[in-house]
Amino acid sequence: MANNPQSQTVLIINADGQANFLLERIVNSMGFVVEISTTLQNIKQFFAPSPPVLVIISQQFALENDFVWVKETRQLYPLLPIVAYTTIINPQDLINTLRIGINDFLSAPLTREDVVDCIQTNIKKAANLKNFVLLESRRATQQLQARVNELESLIRLGRSITASLDLDEVLRMIVDACVEVTGSEEGSLMLVEEETGDLYIRASRNFNNDFVSTFRLPVQDSLAGSVLRTGEPVILDEDTPQKIKTSYLVHSLVYVPLKLRQQVIGILGIDNRHNRVSFKQKDVLLLSTMAEYAVIAIENARLFSEMENEKNKLNTIIGEIEDGVVVIDQEQRIVLINQMAVQALEINQKVTGGMPLKSLLAPQELLDLIEGENNHLSQQIEIEDAHENIYSAQLTPIPAVGLAITLHDITSLKKLDRIKSDFVNTVSHDLRSPLTAILGYVELIERTGQTNELQREFIRRVQTSVQNITILVEDLLNLGKIEAGFDTRKELANLESIIQTSIDNLYSNLKLHNQQVIFTNHSKIPDVYFNLIQIRQLLDNLLSNASKYSPDGSTIRVETQLEQNQIIIRVSDEGIGIPQMDIPFIFDKFYRSGNVNPEVSGSGLGLAIVKSIVDNHQGRIWVESNVGNGSTFTIVLPVTE
Repeated sequence: MANNPQSQTVLIINADGQANFLLERIVNSMGFVVEISTTLQNIKQFFAPSPPVLVIISQQFALENDFVWVKETRQLYPLLPIVAYTTIINPQDLINTLRIGINDFLSAPLTREDVVDCIQTNIKKAANLKNFVLLESRRATQQLQARVNELESLIRLGRSITASLDLDEVLRMIVDACVEVTGSEEGSLMLVEEETGDLYIRASRNFNNDFVSTFRLPVQDSLAGSVLRTGEPVILDEDTPQKIKTSYLVHSLVYVPLKLRQQVIGILGIDNRHNRVSFKQKDVLLLSTMAEYAVIAIENARLFSEMENEKNKLNTIIGEIEDGVVVIDQEQRIVLINQMAVQALEINQKVTGGMPLKSLLAPQELLDLIEGENNHLSQQIEIEDAHENIYSAQLTPIPAVGLAITLHDITSLKKLDRIKSDFVNTVSHDLRSPLTAILGYVELIERTGQTNELQREFIRRVQTSVQNITILVEDLLNLGKIEAGFDTRKELANLESIIQTSIDNLYSNLKLHNQQVIFTNHSKIPDVYFNLIQIRQLLDNLLSNASKYSPDGSTIRVETQLEQNQIIIRVSDEGIGIPQMDIPFIFDKFYRSGNVNPEVSGSGLGLAIVKSIVDNHQGRIWVESNVGNGSTFTIVLPVTE
C-alpha cells in the first residue's frame, strides 16, 4: 500500500499556515493526497470513508485537553502513524506525547529530507506492524481452528459412544480421531489379553492387517509395560528410530493408559515412523481425553453384554414358569411377558416390548385395577377367559419400574372349591336337625329333675359347644347361599343408616371393652340398591373383627366416600395387625392369621363371607396392615341407583 500513495491521504492538523504550505508541497511531491485542518473541530470527516495513512498534528493540538484527541484516535486506529509537529522542543512534552501514542516528531525548521524520511519510515513501520498482526491473527486462527477440530472430534466421539453398541466401531473411530487431530502417521488401541497378559491391538489406523492380527507385545521391559505398571503417559521423541517390536520402529510416540476403576486395562497410542515430528503435551492431553471415551465405550459394552446375558437368563426362567408373568412400566407399556401370560390373556398377535397393554385387548377388569387409584398397592382379582378358565391375577408394584402381574390358573381349584362347598352345604343341612335336637334334649335334662353343680357345668359346656357348631353351620350355609347366588334381591337403601345400625348392634361389646367407633361420611351418598341383609352382615363382620382384635380403650374408624360413581368404605382399627405373608390368604375359608391368639374365638369364615358379599355386588376389597399398627379394610362398590 505504501508503494501506491496516489490513493492515500495524509492529514495535517495545524494552525500555522506557513508550515502547512511547506508540508503540503513536500507531501504532495511524494504522491500523497493532502488534507489540512486548522482546528480539531469536525475532524472526523477526514476519517470517512477510510482513515488517512498518516496524521501530522501540531504539538499544541496534541496537548490540548490532556491529549483527548490523540487518546481517542489511538484507541480507534491503533496502527495509524501519528507525527507531532513542534516549533519549541520541550523534553517533558515530548515524553508525555510519546506515552499517549505519538509515533514520531517533526520540528521547525522543516526540511524536505526530514519530512520525507519521517513519513516513509512511519508508514513502513505501520505496514510492517499490520502485516505482523495479520500473521499473528492467522496463526491464532489456525490454532483456534485446530482446537475447534479437536472439540468437534470429541463431540462426534461422544455421540458415537452413546449411539452405537458396536465396540469395535467406536474404538476404531477413537483411533481415527487421534491420528487425524494430532497429524500422526499411525494409531492403535491395545488391550491386555487375559490369558497371557500380553497386549494385543483391538483397533488401529494405518497398520498392516497381517501385522495387527499377529501383534503381541509383552509388557516386561517395554514402554507399554511401564504405562501399564505406573498408569502414567509416556512420550518419546528421538532422532534415531526406537524399537517397539521387531519391524516396528518409531521416531516419536505417545502412549496413554486406559484406566477403569483405578486399573489400567489397555493403552491408546499414536506414533510417527518416518516423520521426525515431535508430539507436544497438548497431544498427551488430547489422547488422555480420547482414552476416557474408550474406557466408557468398553465399560458400556461390558454392561450391555451382562445385561443381555441376565435378560436371556430371566427370559429363560420366566419362560419355564407355569404361571403367566407380565411386567409393565409406569405408562402401562409391556416390559416383559411370557408365553403363559400370552395364552392366559388370549393374545393373538406378536408381542414386543413397549406395546401398550390396552392394545393387547387385556380383560377390562384387569385394566380397571391397573388404572385404579390404588394401583400402588398389592391387589388380587380373578379373571375368566372365553373357555371358562379362571386365573388369579396378582398385581405387585415394582418401585421405579411399574407393575408385575402374575396369572395363576385356578380353574381346577375353583372346581374343587365348588365340590367342597356342595359337600359342606349338604353336611351343614344334615347337621342342623341333630344339633337342634341335642340343644332341645340338653334343656330338657334340667327340667327332668334336680342336678348338681358338676352336672350343670357339663350341661353348659354342651350348650356352648353346640351353639358354636350351630354358628359355624349357619355361617357355612350363609356363605354357600351367597356364593351360589341364591339371594339376589336388592332394595333401595341408605348406606349411612345401615352403618349406624351395625355400630348400634355392637354397642354392648364396645362398652364392655371401653372401645369407641367414629363414623365419618366424607361426601353425600345417595340411596343405592343393595342386598340389605348381606351388606349388614358385611359391616357386622368387619366391625366385630375390628373390636375382637383391638385392645381395650382403642378406637375403630368407619369412613365413607363417593368418588367417580363408586362408594368407598374404609374400616380401620388399632389392633394386632396382619403379617404381610398372611394378607393374600385372609379371605380364604377357615384361614386365620398366624398372630391371632388361639383363645380368641372365630370360625375363619367371617372375611370369606365379606369377600363373597363384595363379589356379589361386583365390588372389590383389599386390606392394608402392619403387625402392631392395626388394619384398614377398603371396600369399593359400584353405585346402582
